[in-house]
Amino acid sequence: MTIHLNLYFAALCGAAVILTTGCSSMKTPATANVAVSKAAVDNASSAGGAEFAPVEMASARDKMALANKAMAAKDYKLANDLATQAQADAKLAQGKANSTKAQAAADALQDDIRVLREELARNNAIK
Repeated sequence: MTIHLNLYFAALCGAAVILTTGCSSMKTPATANVAVSKAAVDNASSAGGAEFAPVEMASARDKMALANKAMAAKDYKLANDLATQAQADAKLAQGKANSTKAQAAADALQDDIRVLREELARNNAIK
């Protein structure tokens, strides 16, 4: 009888250790993912995401706020999921901002080329 109780107790302790390890290991990836996602939102913001992709930036910020609340509530799975979504929204906002800036630079360059061609044509017509 004592051997069965000792085995049962050992199995119970082993299960508790595994459960504790499993739950605490989820905190680390969620914490890291929230930090990476916050950096992505900050990068998108400094790249002009709020100006050129306001909907995506608002979504990213809202999801980051929810991820932070989930972390505070120790709901690490939800925090991880929301952080991943916020990071995707932030990257989309940054991509849209970069694309819009690149298009504006290309348009300005095309205008400069048009002006140079007009000047060149005018100079050739004078000669």
